[in-house]
Parts: sequence; structure tokens; C-alpha cells
Amino acid sequence: MWMRENPVLNRELLTTLRSPRSFVLQFAYVAVLGILVYFYWPAGVDDESRMVGPGVAKRLYDIFFLGQFCLVALMAPTFAAGSITGEKERKTYEMLLVSPLKPHTIVIGKLLSSLSYLVILILSSLPLMILCYLLGGLLLSEIARSYVVLILAAGTFGLLSLACSSAFSRTSSALVVSYLVVLPLAAVSVALTRADDPSTRDFASVAVLPPICLMIWTVVGIVVNGRLLRPTDVGGQGGGVVDEEEEMKYAIGVVIDREAFPDRLFAPAKRTDLMPDGTNPVLDKELRSEIFSQGTLMLRVVIQVSMLLSIPLMAGLLFLRSDLAGYYVAYVVTFNLLVGPVFSAGSITQERERQTLALLLTTLLTPGRIVLAKLWAAMRVSTVLTFLLTEQILLAYIMLPELRNRFWTLGVFLLIIAVTCLTTSAAGLMCSALARRTSTALVLSYMTLLALFVLPIGVTWYLQGVSEDLHIAPGALAVLRITSPYAAAASVPMHTFQGADRWTTGNLEVVAPPSAIFPGGVDIPVWACFLVACPLIGLLFAGVACLVFRWKWWRAGDGL
Repeated sequence: MWMRENPVLNRELLTTLRSPRSFVLQFAYVAVLGILVYFYWPAGVDDESRMVGPGVAKRLYDIFFLGQFCLVALMAPTFAAGSITGEKERKTYEMLLVSPLKPHTIVIGKLLSSLSYLVILILSSLPLMILCYLLGGLLLSEIARSYVVLILAAGTFGLLSLACSSAFSRTSSALVVSYLVVLPLAAVSVALTRADDPSTRDFASVAVLPPICLMIWTVVGIVVNGRLLRPTDVGGQGGGVVDEEEEMKYAIGVVIDREAFPDRLFAPAKRTDLMPDGTNPVLDKELRSEIFSQGTLMLRVVIQVSMLLSIPLMAGLLFLRSDLAGYYVAYVVTFNLLVGPVFSAGSITQERERQTLALLLTTLLTPGRIVLAKLWAAMRVSTVLTFLLTEQILLAYIMLPELRNRFWTLGVFLLIIAVTCLTTSAAGLMCSALARRTSTALVLSYMTLLALFVLPIGVTWYLQGVSEDLHIAPGALAVLRITSPYAAAASVPMHTFQGADRWTTGNLEVVAPPSAIFPGGVDIPVWACFLVACPLIGLLFAGVACLVFRWKWWRAGDGL
């Protein structure tokens, strides 16, 4: 009854579930899972080549669970992070607050409406999971436990994203901070629920996660409810001019000073003189005012959270096990994957939202200068923030003898990070030119980068299970990963060569990561392929953005 009487929930559900995109996405999701089951399903009793054992069913279960858990961790913020910031951007936030609805009714309506479609996607895979159960090797209790964990994770991640949405005025800011909070929790949850010991998995899933989730729900719900009851961001819909000096007085933690280093690299001081001849006004405006136009809360939170997470990772991946330096680079890459599109995905869409795109198109600046200025400004900010996390790598290479002996790998790691910064910024700019709203451009940017960086690793991991049946060599599988910075960082040899494909680190002998083998027997390391292929992809993204913007420029000229 209380759900039927919640107008926020009713309105959001009608808007979301009646959209044609929801049916298309659900069909595509179930179709992909169905194809996955088809390739693993035995053709018949007499066909021994397609017979499967309990290990195949267990592998399918792992793919289903990890895939859906990643889906929850990645999609819950995209649904919930814009639930309240969307009201602010549409200028309806104050109308919602002064309505007769109580704050907890608004919170429940926004949360359930944001996660309802995600839960529908999760439950739509249940019939396919039951088919996997028929293959043997699985218990119904394992399947039930996995869906309980998924629903608990969806509620927790969605509520945390809703809290970020209530704290910021832009969807892009709320989305990136949501990811910074959600992804570490997701990694810890996967580590607990995927332990090798069954008793540990059951204890974590039944006795640990539910109480922790309930505690998070209670605390975060009280905080969001109190913020809606006593809002501090009303009046002018948050669009007023930000007083930097006043903001710095009440800033907690990191304070951004335009005159200090390295702050002036991504936030130069305000110009007090005339621009010299030949200066690109778009670049000057983006660098000197865009970051501070809506406050610096998101920027300060990003810096503080990333630095806090880097401390235990530095200890575990650089100093305790120096051969795992590539995994710390993967953390830096993940940070840039989250932050890079934030500063570029709104480069063009925000001009439209501020109704200044027509003015920009009719200036004397060429489309190429405008697009390059947008790209350089966004890439400069994200690159500086990302390279702040490389200080730990430099420290490890200076202090550890085993890393000093392989100092050339430091240059490779830094090049991988720099190329990733270019690609993420260019992808965000391209999506900003293609989309009409910043939130749409940001989500599209994340989907593009995940398909480019993460999907090849998932496809390779899946094909490794059937590589013997399909007669696929490891070198051929490595070709699929040349666009992934994670695979590139993991392929950098951090061990001592012992002969053949054997390497050693201390007293532990390991197998060298496979190189990419192209047609003709050409054997090239994955990291070298990445450093060649990914810049070309980034330039392709920038070229598409330039062409789309030039087309809009032509249309603007025809309308004069």
C-alpha cells in the first residue's frame, strides 16, 4: 500500500519501465547469457566432445556471479547517482522539497525506482542459472546465496550513490564519487564471497554481509533523510557564483590553492591582465574557471579518497611484493578510468545545457581549435590528478634494489598511464559531442572504456576455459588484450629471466606472461602493442569528436 501511495516511486517507475530502451537492454542481457550457456551446454550423450562435467557448471556459475556482481557495481551508481542531482539540474529540486512528501518517502521512492530495473535484470538470469544447476556440481544453496548477495549489494551501492547524489549539484560529480566509494567495497565483497573455503563463503554471505549492509543502510538513510529535511543547497538551484575565498574557509581536508604546486597545473590562477594575442580563449576559460564554477567538493573528495586508498595498496603491492607493481599501476589506471571522463564528457554537452553552444559555434574560432582546447583542458586536469598517485611508484623504485635493477620498467608503467589518460579524455570528448546531456555522455563514456579496457580481459578469461577444445594458442588470446591497460601493466616483466618462458622472483618460479603473436609468427609484448594501439584509438576518438563538432558548426552556419 505504501508503495502505491508513493508518487515519486510511481512516476519514476512509469518513466523507466515503459521506455523502449529498458526492453531492448533486458533482451540483450538475457540473449548474451543465453549464448554463454549455449556454448557450454552438451549437444548430446553420444557427442563426447561436447560433454561437460561439474567443473564446467562451476565455471559458468563463477562467470554468472562475477559478471552480475560487476554489473551491479557499475550500473547501480549510473541509476542512483542522478536521482537527486537530476532534480537539481532540471530546476525541480526545491519544488520536490516543499511538497507534502516526507523526506524518507522521497528517499525510498528514489532508491526503489533507481534499483528496480537493475533487480529485474538480475532476476531475469535466474532461469538460465537453474539450467546450469542441471549440469551438476552446484547446490541450490549456492545459487540462492549468490542472489541474496547481489540484491544486498544492489541496495547498498544504490543507497551510497543516492547519498552522493544528495551531496553534489552535478550528476557527473556524484557519479565519480559514487564509483570511488562503491568499487573498493565491491572488491572486498568479491574477495569474501569467492573464498576457496566453502565455510568461509557461507559465513561471509550469511553472517557478515547482511548485518554490515543493514548498518550501512541505516546510517546512510539517516544522513540522506536529514540532508533533505534541512537542505543547504537551495536557492538559485545551486547555480550561483561560487566565492572561492568563502569556500576555502569552510573546506575540510584538502584545500585547493591556485598559486601552489601542483594545484596551479590543473587550476591556474585567475587572469588579471589581458590575454596575449594568439591565446586560445576556450582553453584559457576552461583551465581558469571551469573547475571552480560549481565548487571544489568533488575534486577534494576525489583527491582524498584516492590518496587514502593508495597507502595500503602501496604497502601491499610495492613494498611487500615488489613483483606486483603492475597491479598498483592497474589501480592508477582504474582511478583515471573513473576521473578522466568526468572532465571531458561535459565539455560540449554543458555548453548546450548552459545555452551557450550557439554562441560558441558562431565565434571566429575554428572547430578544430575549440575541440583541441576542450581536449587539452580536460586531459591536463585528469592527467595531473592521476600522476599524483605515481609518487608511490617512484618512491618504491628509489628504495627497493630489486626494482632499481629493472628501472626501465618504470618508464613503461608511466607511458601506460599517460596513454590511458589520453584515451579516457578523448573517449569522454567524443561521447560529449555525440550525446545531448552530460549524464548520458558520461555513462556512454564509461561503457565505451569498459568495452575497450575490461571486456577483452573477460573474453580472454572465458576463452581460456575452452582454448584446448578450440585449439587457441595463448599468444593468439593475448592479441585480444592489446587495448587493455590492465593487461599491458600485467605483461611488463617484473621478474628475473631464467630461460625459456620461466622467470623467478626471489625463490618463487613463475611463468612469463604470454606475448601477442600476430599472423606470420610476429611475437610482440602486450605492453608494446598497447603503447602503439591505444594512442591511435585515442586519436580516432578525438577525430570523431572533431568531425561531429564540425558538422554542428556547419549546421549553425546554415541557420544564419
